[in-house]
Formats: sequence, C-alpha cells, structure tokens
Amino acid sequence: MEDATILYFLSSAVLFAAFLQLLRSGRKRVNLPPSGPYRLPIIGHLHHILSSPLPLHQTLARLASDHGPVLLLRFGSRPVLVVSSPSAAEECLAKNDVVFANRPRLLMGKHLSYNYTNLSSASYGPYWRNLRRFSTLEIFSSARTAALSSLRAGEVRAMLRQLFRSSASGGEQSCSVDMHVKFAELTTNMMMQMIAGRRYYGESGLVGVEEGLRFRRIIEEAFYLSGASNPEDYLPVMKWLGINPLKKRMVKLEEEIDELLQDMVDDQRRHYVERQRQGEEKKTLVHVMLSLQEKDPQFYTDVLIKGTILMLITAGTDTSAGTMEWVLSLLLNHPEVLKKVRAEMDTHVGHDRLLADSDLPNLPYLHNVIKETLRLFPAGPLLAPHESSTECNVAGYDIPRGTMLLVNVYAIHRDPDVWEDPTSFRPERFEGDGAESKGFKHIPFGFGRRGCPGELVGTRIMGLALGSLIQCFEWERVGSEEVDLAERKGLVLPKAVPLVAMYKPRKVMMELLSRL
Repeated sequence: MEDATILYFLSSAVLFAAFLQLLRSGRKRVNLPPSGPYRLPIIGHLHHILSSPLPLHQTLARLASDHGPVLLLRFGSRPVLVVSSPSAAEECLAKNDVVFANRPRLLMGKHLSYNYTNLSSASYGPYWRNLRRFSTLEIFSSARTAALSSLRAGEVRAMLRQLFRSSASGGEQSCSVDMHVKFAELTTNMMMQMIAGRRYYGESGLVGVEEGLRFRRIIEEAFYLSGASNPEDYLPVMKWLGINPLKKRMVKLEEEIDELLQDMVDDQRRHYVERQRQGEEKKTLVHVMLSLQEKDPQFYTDVLIKGTILMLITAGTDTSAGTMEWVLSLLLNHPEVLKKVRAEMDTHVGHDRLLADSDLPNLPYLHNVIKETLRLFPAGPLLAPHESSTECNVAGYDIPRGTMLLVNVYAIHRDPDVWEDPTSFRPERFEGDGAESKGFKHIPFGFGRRGCPGELVGTRIMGLALGSLIQCFEWERVGSEEVDLAERKGLVLPKAVPLVAMYKPRKVMMELLSRL
C-alpha cells in the first residue's frame, strides 16, 4: 500500500512537472515591432491621427521618420502594422503575400462593396480567386485592353475636338481650361463606354446627362466616406451606442448606388437580349458578364455584376484623372521637361496623324514622366489595407494574426535613404536600367495577389491622353507663379487647388485638329 502511495505521488509530480514545462514552452517570447509614440487607453494611437492637420499618409510618414519604418500602432481595438521601407514592404507583399492577402472587415466594405463581395474587398479564398481569374481574363487582359483601344482613342479625340473648338481667336491666343474637370470627364466617359456604352460628357452622343451628374455626386460621396475615419471600425463600442453618422450616410449611399446600378444592369440586359436576337457580338463589359451569367448564374449574379461595375468606376476614374492632373501640373512647373516630351512626340509620331495606342511603346520619356509623377504623387499613397490571416515575421518582428497592414507608398517613394534628391521631379531617374527604382522602391500599383489588376489599362489611358494633349496644344501656366502642388486630404491624393491651365493649338497641328 505504501509503495502504491509513493508511486501515485511520483506519477503526479511527473505529470505536474510536464504540465509546467508545457506551459513554459507555450509562452513563446513575442518580439513585437516598436509601438511608436505614446498611446492612450481605449483609443490607442488614434489621437495622433485625428488631431493631425495632415493627410493620413503624411502623418504616418512623420511617425515613421521619428520612430522607425516598421511600427505596430493601435487604432482603438485594432493592431495596425505600418511599413514605410522597401525591404519591409517586400517582406509583407512578397515573402508573406498569402498571409497578408486578406482584407480587414471595415464598414465601407460592407456598405460600399456589396457586403465584401467584389474583387477589392473580398477575403482571400476560393471565391476571391474565382473573381480574380474572371477579372484577369475578361476585363483586364491584354486582349480586352487592345480590343477597347478604339474606344479610348475616340474619347481622347472628342476631348481634343472640344478643346480646339473652344480655343480663342482661331488658336492665335491662349485661353484657360479647368483640367481637373476635363480629366474627370474623360476618364468617366472612357470607363462608362467600356462598361455600358454610355457617354455622360462632351458635345455629342450623350446618354443620360442627369444620370452622369448623379454618378459624379455618388462617386465623390463614396470616395469621401471611404477615406473618412470611421470610428466603428476601431471602437466597437460605437456600434453598441448607435451614434455613427458616417454609417447612416453609408447606408443611404448604398441604397442609392444599388438602385442606379440595378437600373443599368436591367437596361444592359435588354440590349444584350436584342443583340443576341440579331446575332451581333457582345458590345460592353456588362454584356460580357451577362453572357457568363447565362452559363453560371449562381456565381455571376446581379450582385457580382453590380459590384464589379462599382469597383471599375471607383478604381478607374478619379485615380487616372488625378494622376494626369498631377502630371500636367508638374510639366507646367518644369517647361524643360515638357519640351523634351514634345520633342519625343514629334520624332516618333509627327504632325500628320494623332498619337495612337501602338505608339506608346516608342515613347519611353513620356512613360518616365508618368512614373516619376506616380512616385511623387501616387494615386494610392497608402495601399488598400491588408490583414494577416496567421502569425508571421516582418523585419525580425513577430506580427500577430488579425493585424491590419498599411503600406505607406508615399513615404517609400520619398525616402531620402532610397532616392537621390527625393522631392525633386526628375523623370531621368527612370532612364536606362532604372536602378534607383528597382525592387520595392517604386510600387504605385501595389504588388502580389492584391496588386492593382488595372495597371495596364490605367497606364494606356494616361499615356494616350497626356501624349495627345502635348502633341496637339501648347501649354503654359495661368500666371508667372508656379502651379500649386499642395495636397488635400482624400483617398486618391487630390490636389488642394484644381489645375487651371492656359492652352492654344500648335500651328503644326491646326490642319489636323480642324478635321476632327
């Protein structure tokens, strides 16, 4: 009996020691990134963001310069990893691409992305992979981009014609034009022509001018709400208290968007059926999606079609328009660069015809100007947020599961340790092998699974539009002062002061322009 008692206590001691060892081994030492400046209870670091007069990307860039390029902040209840160096961005978007392939569940994704079901907001998984495959093959492929080249050329030609007809005194004197408006109208027309065969702005062939104005207002509201700091995303108590005015605006906008897009889909469905009856080819991207809906109605639902339309409009209009406005602003402040672009145009295109898509590969300096503009003023200064699905390691630090990732492209593109004279406009830095921009030093379109799928279309639109404007018109500033390059708060880095420029037709292009 005594032996049994001793054996019992020995067994218990061994089990208890094993249990303690298991506990100790489970307590892995966690090496978290620096947490930056002081944080407050409950709200964490949010007070640094909300009290700053600067745009979010600039505020985060200042925190990075003071506390390091890898920071783990707390936005209320959310851990937020902010990376501001090429090496850290590479670790997140390449080495840990799958880990960070998720999107955080933010309120805007629920109300402005059809409950997280479009390509930009859906979580990584089989559904998202099907969406990506569909978008790559049917919307953003090289073949689709080439097939729509005549449409893009037609819209650029319409803009040139309108500018020429509005020019004063037969083109002898310069007149002013609001290029912020012109670029917005151009990209909206292009995108709506591709999506649904509609033009909202210009001199002829307009469909639904009132609908166009309504779309413009909706897009502006969507960008504002998407860029606004929504307290419910970071402080769940706000949901319980029910005091979130932004949420009310989102719900209202969600209903208005759905009504507008459903009318568009129904109208396109009628046109699609009629074209089928007459044996004609599919004309618009909505027609393409409706044809896929016939084959797989469970996946290609109306909700998916509407979500795709909304994604294309929000991602493909203001981003391209804003970048072109920055490009022309920089060129007006650097007339020597403008002359160099024009000389390239004259050499490779001439004066007897308009610039075409096929000419763009022969205009490297024009592309370098666009690249340098995207370096200084990226359309997405912060990449769309990612979220870690598991624990991972970045720059030697342990990153917990469920951490929101913000890649500060703006800070990377202006880092003096990465770029020589980083705030200067120097397109020549991309010439030759472009060594200065290799790797993750220049990532205006993101990278990896969540990189922007519309990069090819966007660069084609910007190259064709800007090249055509430079080929056909002389451009100069309104006065002697340089164009204001100040930014204002916004999701796609808008200019604080919209660009108004002076222009007149080039004499060598007068005959060609008069025939448009």
